[in-house]
Amino acid sequence: MIDTRTAPYAALILRVTLGILFLAHAGLKVFVFTPAGAAQFFGSLGLPPALAYLTILVEAVGGAALIAGFHTRWVALALVPVLVGAIVTVHGPAGFFFTNPKGGWEYLALWIVALVAQALLGDGAYAVRSGSARLSRPLSAA
Repeated sequence: MIDTRTAPYAALILRVTLGILFLAHAGLKVFVFTPAGAAQFFGSLGLPPALAYLTILVEAVGGAALIAGFHTRWVALALVPVLVGAIVTVHGPAGFFFTNPKGGWEYLALWIVALVAQALLGDGAYAVRSGSARLSRPLSAA
């Protein structure tokens, strides 16, 4: 049975955590690898280098939208292909365990499952809901 008093807060915790992780990964590409370095890496994988810039944008905007709780279900689902792409192009050939050289795909798979769970859960507490400028929060238990 779902505890309707605490479930919105569970969705909030998951939503904010996922958003922070995406912002961190966008920041890694911007501040550590640099956008040009990320583009060069994407090119070395046989991908269009411009895809690196799009990936940075999607990670940053998607992360911020998750933190805010804006279109949470759609944003969570829209971020899944970014992770699937990372599995297919980089982490899949390295095997399952993320501790393998070049990092395996276990972490990314867990991240995908968390995004799907978030899409199923919805916004949760303290979300800026789509189509509304007001902050929504769960009702207190009576």
